[in-house]
Amino acid sequence: RSSRQALEQTRVAVEELDDMKAVVKRLEEENTELRRQARHAEKEQRSLCSRAEGLQEERLLTEGQGLREQIQAQTARMASLEVSSGPVATVGSAGGCV
Repeated sequence: RSSRQALEQTRVAVEELDDMKAVVKRLEEENTELRRQARHAEKEQRSLCSRAEGLQEERLLTEGQGLREQIQAQTARMASLEVSSGPVATVGSAGGCV
């Protein structure tokens, strides 16, 4: 009777061990997948940061071009005023942006 009980306990322990091995294997697979997803997310984040920097640079260049155009238009207006009514007082020694 005690040998049957020992065999039954051994069988139950083996089953529990097999179950635990299956759980460990599943957790390792999940861990591997999560690490892969994390690497992908980091790569995507770097790509998005790079793209954002490029867009910001492009926006600054566009703003700079717009400001240059405004300065040129203002310079042209000032020149036209000077031609039509004589010299106009200027701000600063250069009379404009350097």
